[in-house]
Amino acid sequence: MKKETSWMIARFFMVTAAIVIIVWAIVTLFKLTYPFWIAALFAWMLKPLSRLLQRQFKFPPGLAALTSLLIGLSIFGGIITGLTFLIIDGIQRFADRAPTWMEDAFHNIQQFINQTILPAWREVSGAAEDFSKREGFSFNDGISEIGTQIGTALGQFAQKIADGLTQIVLSVPTFLVAFLFILLAIYFLGKDWERIINALRKSTPLVLYKKTHAFHQAMWIRVFGYLKAQFILMTVTGIIVFIGLSLLRIDGAVTLAIVVGIAEFLPYLGTGTILLPWSLYLLVTGSIGLSISLAVLYGVTMIVRQTIEPKVLSSSMNLNPIAVLVSLFAGLQLFGAVGLLFGPVLLVIIVILVDIGVAEDIKRFIRDGFSS
Repeated sequence: MKKETSWMIARFFMVTAAIVIIVWAIVTLFKLTYPFWIAALFAWMLKPLSRLLQRQFKFPPGLAALTSLLIGLSIFGGIITGLTFLIIDGIQRFADRAPTWMEDAFHNIQQFINQTILPAWREVSGAAEDFSKREGFSFNDGISEIGTQIGTALGQFAQKIADGLTQIVLSVPTFLVAFLFILLAIYFLGKDWERIINALRKSTPLVLYKKTHAFHQAMWIRVFGYLKAQFILMTVTGIIVFIGLSLLRIDGAVTLAIVVGIAEFLPYLGTGTILLPWSLYLLVTGSIGLSISLAVLYGVTMIVRQTIEPKVLSSSMNLNPIAVLVSLFAGLQLFGAVGLLFGPVLLVIIVILVDIGVAEDIKRFIRDGFSS
């Protein structure tokens, strides 16, 4: 019994060491060859279009790969460029208006305190003499100063974000070399995709090929099903918000609807990230009617989302929201801003490996070795 336990412990450490080495090798290999992995991903995504061009329009493989590449780049580049300048424009507008908004909000808070809180306090405490006019103005001026400082700080922070995004856009030529490698690799991979896949299939052991095929199917079902479902929910939310803001005659309804729709992708946050603070601000500044209208709009979007979400997400990953948040935070801590993407991707890979039985195979090997 002790001998079996010792072998189990030894196999456990062997598996742990193997996982660490594999992860280290994958990370190192990715750093050295990341343009080609990115190219393989895009070539795989563009393959249905390339196959359609070859079968329906009788394009040769090279021309089909080149055409699908140009179409894909046009669509992807247009989306990224539009979203980037949309975000920069929105942040710059916020930077310009935030100081005024905050000053107005604190001015209304000051008036509320002067007209309601202080008189009530004086009547209750009977200490009106203790609050001289000079002290009252000092108190009020302090509130106004806080509002001004917060508004200015928010404006400066938003302006820094906008400037940073602008610098990223302007620094694109720095990545031209890697981008050129990616383009060339997408073309050659797309042209010779079938031959490469057949060669890999023949040289891969049957057991590993079955696991890889199962992983591929699970990736399609869970990841792309989830992305499709989220896109549907984001689109529905954006349409509802656009209609609501248009009825309220709010400027920039299209931009705001797109921003709110994108915010729907954030776990636990979503539409409330934009509409609730906005509604609260309007309430503080005295625009009670518009504040209530935005709150009602938020309620309508939430009701519609909760109604259609179970059906839309029936083919999604079904990941625990807490696990998603943990992966986001862990990715941010380990890899910086890029980790916000890598964290959930790593979580998805782990979940898929569990689904296709890799975790069970590892447990069986630790327990029984190669005997079963």
